[in-house]
Amino acid sequence: MSSNEIEEVEIITEVTDDEGNTVIDDLVAVVDGEGNVLATDETLIIETADGDVIIDEVVSVADENGELQAVAEEVTIVTNGE
Repeated sequence: MSSNEIEEVEIITEVTDDEGNTVIDDLVAVVDGEGNVLATDETLIIETADGDVIIDEVVSVADENGELQAVAEEVTIVTNGE
C-alpha cells in the first residue's frame, strides 16, 4: 500500500465473563499508508446474563495532531422486560 492510499481494518472480539455477561467489541479503523489511524467506528455490544442489551457506538476522527476525537456517540439500552 502506498503512502497516499487508505485502508479499512476491522477487528472483532468477544468475551464472556464468569457471570454470563457477553461483550462484543467491533472496531473499524481507517488507516493511511503510513499506518496512521484517520478515523474509527467502535461498537460495543454488551448482553447481560439477565438478557439486557447495551449498544454503545462511538465515531472518532483524527485531529490536526493525530489524536482521535469522538465526533458522535449513540447509546441504546434494550431491557429484557422481565
